[in-house]
Amino acid sequence: MKQRLLAATAIWSASILLSRLVGLVREAALGRTLGIGDSADLYQAAFTVPDFLNYLLAGGAMAVVLVPLQAARRARGTARLDEPGLAAARVDHPAEADRDAWRSIATIANAVGIALSVLCAMAWFAMPWLVRVAAPGFDDAQHAELARLSRILLPAQIFHVLGAVFSAALLARDRHLVPAVAPVVYNLAIVACGLASGTPEGFAWGVLVGAFAGPFLMPLVASLRLGFRWMPRIEPRGSDLRAWFLRSLPIMAGFSIVVADDWFLRAEGTILATGAAATLGYAKALLRVPIGMFGMAAGLAAYPLLARLAAEARHTELRAQLSRALRSVALLALVAQAVLVTAGVDLAALVYGRTRLDPGEIAAVADALSLCAIGLAAWAAQPLLSRGFYAVGNTWTPALLGTAVALAAWPVYGIARERFGIAGLAATSALAITLHAVVLYASLARRLNREGAERPAGLIPFTARALTSFAVALGIGLALARALPEASTTIGSAVRGAVVSAGCIAGFVATGACLGLTEIRGAAAPILRRLRGAPTTP
Repeated sequence: MKQRLLAATAIWSASILLSRLVGLVREAALGRTLGIGDSADLYQAAFTVPDFLNYLLAGGAMAVVLVPLQAARRARGTARLDEPGLAAARVDHPAEADRDAWRSIATIANAVGIALSVLCAMAWFAMPWLVRVAAPGFDDAQHAELARLSRILLPAQIFHVLGAVFSAALLARDRHLVPAVAPVVYNLAIVACGLASGTPEGFAWGVLVGAFAGPFLMPLVASLRLGFRWMPRIEPRGSDLRAWFLRSLPIMAGFSIVVADDWFLRAEGTILATGAAATLGYAKALLRVPIGMFGMAAGLAAYPLLARLAAEARHTELRAQLSRALRSVALLALVAQAVLVTAGVDLAALVYGRTRLDPGEIAAVADALSLCAIGLAAWAAQPLLSRGFYAVGNTWTPALLGTAVALAAWPVYGIARERFGIAGLAATSALAITLHAVVLYASLARRLNREGAERPAGLIPFTARALTSFAVALGIGLALARALPEASTTIGSAVRGAVVSAGCIAGFVATGACLGLTEIRGAAAPILRRLRGAPTTP
């Protein structure tokens, strides 16, 4: 068991790092091909309606819901897991139990596929009206082009969601390699098609091709090799379809600020000015690199352990483990924030290039990134906090809280756009996700208090030491950025950015060590093990 856990963690750590690097290549291709203007705005806005359909079927949470259902079905055989009152006796035929689990996957895949196909067909015909809601600032010609691009992207959501079903089945069988590598194939297809055409349409076709080849086809082929037989029928009786729907319903019913933030930024950006949606999209894309490396990795690694501790009613240990993970993520996020703020211009120039973006546009991306980065710690912490709720069997609370924050923040985005432009939208994004993380943390803490979990000590001293270390790192980075001459070439940006980043990191670590911030070692340990080639542990 321990060896499988170590291997799975190593696979996900390496794949997340590789996926983020390929994601940067994708962003570099976008910036160097589309620049900042109408074409980039159209490409950014084209994802709004397709992403909304994906969210309606809870595609992003498929693994969270299906993995425990599949694991339980394989362990208990053909028992009716969707009826709590029915005994689920363990069987002596694991092969039959596995076939039953695959039949359940086929039923869910067929039901989800039919539902999403119907939604996509409806969205296809309604697209001329939907794009006016998604991008209210575009004119008629832009709306027509946006509808065309969005229609290209629509089928990709079917491949994403169905692929998520098959990936969940693979994860339940400890098959991690294919689900981990599929996103890399997806991004490579976007880059290849986009560079081949040099148009937003080419990138959109790359999304469709990549979604089919990576997230859908790879998990499907791997599942077929393990014994899956995809029969064209739905058998709700005796499957996990009802249980999957009930557990996914909170995510389907709510619209968390985690996903709504992108919708708000795109819509308000199209109203603001040409290039505003692209500027904000580029800034958020750079922000997602540390979010994925710290937040997503921590959530994936910690979730199995949190679920096990919750199942064993060891709530004090669960809270302690969650607290340690949150502190490590917070430290890494603060270091990354200092780097993004002080080296943002060089990072934007390095990734998006200077051929299609002029110095003013690069500076605009960097400024938006600096403000978005205020919420980096919250962005990185919310996957952990959400999985803390999932571990104790609560999917409604994070969905409802996220929806409440989104509804409260919705009008603020419009006000911020009117008064402060791109800067106001970026700052509102950071403040909204920070509010979401604070509310999640407070609610989860109350839940664990009711379960009798002891509160972890030292939160206030840790916060003071971490913020002091961040302030020193930020000061050093700003001083270096001011002292070093501005770069005018890609190599110059790389060197300047590396020097400023190294200064920030060194200042943070040195200050934290002097202040007795012992969590630094715990936060750095996974990175050091990864660099040495050893697997990490949750």
